[in-house]
Amino acid sequence: MNPARQNTNAYAPSAHAAMPPDALIRRYDRNGPRYTSYPTAPQFNTGFGVDDYRAAAQRANRLAAGAPLSLYVHIPFCASPCFYCGCTKVITRRPEAAGQYLQRLTREIALQAPLFAAGRSVEQLHFGGGTPTHLSPAQLGGLLDTLGRHFSLSGAAHREFSIEIDPRTLAPGQMAELAALGFNRASFGVQDFDPAVQRAVNREQSEAMVAALMESARAAGLNSLSVDLIYGLPLQTAESFGRTLDQVVRLRPDRISAYSYAHLPERFKAQRRIVTAQLPDAATKLALLRLTTERLLDAGYVHIGMDHFALPGDELARALEAGTLQRNFQGYSTRGGLDLVGLGMSAIGRTADSFSQNARELDAYYALLDAGRLAVQRGILLGKDDQVRRDVIAAVMCSGWLPYAEVEARHGIVFADYFAAELRRLAQFQDDGLVELRPQGLQVTPMGRYLLRAIAMSFDAYLPAAAAQAEEQRRFSRVI
Repeated sequence: MNPARQNTNAYAPSAHAAMPPDALIRRYDRNGPRYTSYPTAPQFNTGFGVDDYRAAAQRANRLAAGAPLSLYVHIPFCASPCFYCGCTKVITRRPEAAGQYLQRLTREIALQAPLFAAGRSVEQLHFGGGTPTHLSPAQLGGLLDTLGRHFSLSGAAHREFSIEIDPRTLAPGQMAELAALGFNRASFGVQDFDPAVQRAVNREQSEAMVAALMESARAAGLNSLSVDLIYGLPLQTAESFGRTLDQVVRLRPDRISAYSYAHLPERFKAQRRIVTAQLPDAATKLALLRLTTERLLDAGYVHIGMDHFALPGDELARALEAGTLQRNFQGYSTRGGLDLVGLGMSAIGRTADSFSQNARELDAYYALLDAGRLAVQRGILLGKDDQVRRDVIAAVMCSGWLPYAEVEARHGIVFADYFAAELRRLAQFQDDGLVELRPQGLQVTPMGRYLLRAIAMSFDAYLPAAAAQAEEQRRFSRVI
């Protein structure tokens, strides 16, 4: 479904609007999913197993014959913990750990590849973590060789082969080695340049270090560089984070993701080392978000949606304008509709009408592969209602235009009847200027793009009833 092309009044990158007033943001600032998938990961279950995954791969080959593939490779290792981090990771300094992991990855690749038709070339490849650059360029090269022996890696110029980089793990000269391996995109974890904030979250790195790597990456031919920031970290102030924003703007990355820190120490052990009293209060955190948005828009970046910004010529900004923006487990993307094969501990895949996830503990991941089995441990097979709501939520999150007739034609429903309760709930969003409920469809306003998650939550059948909501929502971060 490509709804934005059906509506000449859909959100355009030039149509920037001020953020909603503070009172309005607080009204909708509740816990909820980020919708990198629907249904979301808490709905995955162990009733979905390897046989279900194999069957889904067969359906995908029939339904998407010859269509490209996307691969995600999870490298979980980090030399030390960043206290804010909620990713699935393994803290180790043992040099042999990477080799042991690569042995299992090789086995998994050999088991996964035959499930997908040989004609399906890999146009999108992403190495995430953990810290992918925990592996040496030689180890990364060996892994890419293994992938190339089992999958058909595209050599086209438009392919997207990306890697997440911890600037503390690479020397500038190694960027040329990554480019020679075939990587053409890189994401740099910055979070904040203020030394006091860095010490508070156990991640110290200088602007000069990041700048040297980015300069080297550009010289090596990487054509898209992105930077990750986090607002809401301990000791952050508007003044200190303003300096970080100025430094990042000078570096001129093609994309910037400015994430809200979600303090969930009951779920993430490393966060228990953060001093809660040092966290910004709600008013300061909101001020940091406003500062971030204003500074990036003033610097010429386009607001893609939620916490993503891009330069006007970047592929993400062009996709937003063309109505081809997608969303996957790495966030906003231009190829989110591809079948996604997840490789490595905890990796999530999207195949036909299913989502799957590998074992989330290293020992369990190793044990399954040592036994000659796929590492898939849980997932979900989407029913009809899931598929309807997945398409609706994707349209809201990506294009901001939801055409009722297209949903009706694709799924055989009467939109006004099927979503009668949801449309009643959305009347408040319309009164607040966040959406327009038109006869032909739902239009998210430019101001509403700052609260896309809250709008999409209106269509989520899995969110709990109000009586049980407090307990369930501890699974999710807040909207702002």
